[in-house]
Amino acid sequence: MANSDKASMFRGFKNVSGIAPPTSNSQQQSNNFNEMLYEDQPEIVMTIDQLSLLNKHSNLRDINYSLIHEDDGSSPQSPLHSVKTFEELKLEPQLLNGIYYMGFRRPSRIQERALPQLLAYPPRNMIAQSQNGTGKTAAFSLATLSRMDPNLDHVQALILSPTFELALQIGKVIENMAKFLPHIKIAYAVRDPTISKRNEYTKGKELNVPFVIGTPGTVEDWCRKMKIIDLKKLRMFVVDEADVMISLPGFSQICFNLKTAMGKDCQTMLFSATYSDEVMDFAKRIIENPVIFRLKREEQSLSNIRQFYIKCNNDEEKYEAVKTIYSSITIGQAMIFCRYKHTAHALALRMINDKHCVELLSSELSVEQRAAVINRFRDGKFRVLVVTNVCARGIDIDDISLVLNFEFPLIYDETKRCFADKPDYDTYLHRIGRAGRFGRIGHTFNLITPSEMPLLEQIENYFQKPIMEFSEKHIVDDDLYKI
Repeated sequence: MANSDKASMFRGFKNVSGIAPPTSNSQQQSNNFNEMLYEDQPEIVMTIDQLSLLNKHSNLRDINYSLIHEDDGSSPQSPLHSVKTFEELKLEPQLLNGIYYMGFRRPSRIQERALPQLLAYPPRNMIAQSQNGTGKTAAFSLATLSRMDPNLDHVQALILSPTFELALQIGKVIENMAKFLPHIKIAYAVRDPTISKRNEYTKGKELNVPFVIGTPGTVEDWCRKMKIIDLKKLRMFVVDEADVMISLPGFSQICFNLKTAMGKDCQTMLFSATYSDEVMDFAKRIIENPVIFRLKREEQSLSNIRQFYIKCNNDEEKYEAVKTIYSSITIGQAMIFCRYKHTAHALALRMINDKHCVELLSSELSVEQRAAVINRFRDGKFRVLVVTNVCARGIDIDDISLVLNFEFPLIYDETKRCFADKPDYDTYLHRIGRAGRFGRIGHTFNLITPSEMPLLEQIENYFQKPIMEFSEKHIVDDDLYKI
């Protein structure tokens, strides 16, 4: 897409501003782009009150602390049992070939800990926490594929995703892994009729595909109204980004209703990068006798993400900082996060006009447009994706080397309908987690106004990880010119 064509997408936003509407107290910012001509609502990510942090090495624990010290994991019955090769899982040759086709050679930490439990007989339920980019999607994909019965003509596995994009991404992983399993078919329970093919289904007639992957609202519609999924016949139920699913009232109730309608023998798996204590309590109430893997708080870190901040007095200086980064560093692919839609529009338009290869991803785009943007970015058709919080989670692009927080993530106060002066640790974690996938070194730049410095200090204290002020010496000393 030519830059002139991209720019035309924004013509309805006259004199768009990079300045967000006022927030509470310290969140007032000066208006240095252009004055905004319309009101805008923030794009907020789904948040959690408390956060279980990441660890680069995914050091896991069972909820029974005594097992950590007394069990070396050598027994196949142990919750801490792990494998060192995929061959030890005794998978079907066709499935093993699919794993190697995808480029996997050895299990990741979460895979080697989770898979022996998920593949055990009788099936075991699981609640697992693992860092973004460590292979949790492949873990539950492998587990569900290994239990598929080609002789059954109904839905056997249901996978819930909080977003359309993540649902398609999960499906892509399963399709690749099942390359040599011709009986594997997937139906997508999403709102886009061209992808879901809803018009081809008959109300009351069960689907004859083994997999359904979808978002909660559409999945519930397929089960309750269309009656094309018989929950009693499900053999596996997976909730990805489970902390989002079951920490929000709407998704939480749908998840609970679906689970209670399933048979007792349905294996249930919950995966996510973060869990609050409240979410863990809820998960254990709806899952019977789960094996629980969770990151140890004392071992948590973000050691593969190098974090910097740049002081900026206003949005004009923030844009100058973006230009400085681009003039100083040769960047592969990058994501720039904004808190507000109009900020994202303004920034994308300005970068396009300055001849940068940029596209925008926000909730205003249709499902088809969002999917097309992600695919172009994944295929390397452009280098910079400007996004709002809607995409802080789940977008899995291996080649992202840099994340830039143009606007700092804050907790949204639903009562006051504004952002509070409190950092959103969960959103920050998921934003910077877009870089540094699978243990690679990633880089994050935070563009910070003077009033936001206390927020940055809170992030440092929470994660126990220093965030350095960026200077020219880092370009030389830290090999930043190559990211």
